[in-house]
Amino acid sequence: MDKSYNSVMNRKNEIMKKSVGVDYSKYEVEGLAFDYEKMMEDAGYNLEQVRELQLETGVGNTPLVELKNINALIKKLSPKGKGARIFIKDEEKNPSGSYKDRRASVSAHRAKEMGYKGIMAATSGNYGAAVASQAAKKGLRAIIVQECQDSRGIGQPEILEKARACEAYGAEVVQITVGPELFYYFLMLLEETDYFNASLYTPFAIAGVETLGWEIAHQTREMTGKFPDAVISTHAGGGITTGTARGLLKAGAKNTKVIGASVDLRGLHMASDIDFNKKSFTTGHTGFGIPFAVYPDRSDVPRNAARVLRYMDRYLLVTQGEVFYMTEALANLEGMQRGPAGNTSLTAAFALAQEMDEDQVIVVNETEYTGAGKLPSAQLTFAKENGVEVKKGDPKENEPGKKIVIPEHPSQISYMEFEIEDMKKSYVKQLLKRDKKEKFTQKELEFIAKDTRSTVKEIKNIINEFK
Repeated sequence: MDKSYNSVMNRKNEIMKKSVGVDYSKYEVEGLAFDYEKMMEDAGYNLEQVRELQLETGVGNTPLVELKNINALIKKLSPKGKGARIFIKDEEKNPSGSYKDRRASVSAHRAKEMGYKGIMAATSGNYGAAVASQAAKKGLRAIIVQECQDSRGIGQPEILEKARACEAYGAEVVQITVGPELFYYFLMLLEETDYFNASLYTPFAIAGVETLGWEIAHQTREMTGKFPDAVISTHAGGGITTGTARGLLKAGAKNTKVIGASVDLRGLHMASDIDFNKKSFTTGHTGFGIPFAVYPDRSDVPRNAARVLRYMDRYLLVTQGEVFYMTEALANLEGMQRGPAGNTSLTAAFALAQEMDEDQVIVVNETEYTGAGKLPSAQLTFAKENGVEVKKGDPKENEPGKKIVIPEHPSQISYMEFEIEDMKKSYVKQLLKRDKKEKFTQKELEFIAKDTRSTVKEIKNIINEFK
């Protein structure tokens, strides 16, 4: 079989269908429109079934913790009557140390159920360890493909830390340099091995995250007497935000605001060999958060089940220095040493809580495990080695890839609002540019409206802006 780049890429739809076991074509409606809810209904498992299969492998039912000392600090910094309480969902208690176990548990169960001998994922994040851990529990082999290093062969300490975790759970780790080759190698290995593609973006992977939102809703009501006023998630590819939002809705928390938060790395190109090691965060940043929001089907499956513009009410950006500060604050004030991903949303929550009423409740929906390569000391040392200045001062002076500014005082922590309306416009602009369409059918317009939580009239107005 021809293994040249062009030949493998031409077979991608065939490879994906075989490796995921989903016939995406049956959900196509017309043109760019497809039946999203039907695809999600056909995931194969309802919420109760997902909860049961997750409990079988020790996933879920993680504690919801009130950050009492951080909340006391927030009260000191807030105007009178302000200072919402922050609770954090301690997802580090999952088997491999992150919420990604929820996604991996359903994928591994599906792979075993369908008779696959192994499972594979392309990820440089916590998902690799989650897939490896769940594969081990199911007696499946696992291969993790990591975009790990630049052309000099230098890898980020956080990614190398995650590689060690994958190997500890028995997975084979394939590490490649940054660039477009990742998807090619992944497809080639899927074809060679006939393994299951544990994509982050299948309907059953997102169904695995719905239990997180469901648990948050019920635990918050048990602890406070009401559903949370806001849930903040670290936003990258969109899976945790989408799944959490769907779970909240299924639990009846229809008025809870769903807020995404990312580290602001605008100006750095994620596929650039030069920029790759200029960023201290490998996920939870705008390099994934914005592109996946405005063009969700850029993923490794034909139709992405993570579609955040259907659910996200606000999108907040914070700086790397602020997240490092909050990582230390969580450890020093609450005795919880956790990795940077959950602390991105915690940073946004810390600033937002000072604006919200004191009787309101914010839930940060994840923590993650930490390790040598994830610690601020390792990441900041690596930043310095790659020419990034690290200093204390005003975090507003932060420059992605050039300068990391760590706050001198908690009052300096803030967020920048990235307008959802601008993301909706970018979504439409992407369609016009990518598909070169001058006219959309009514069904296509209705789909775009649902995919961006807009009206057809609003979408028509946006289209007219770009003509």
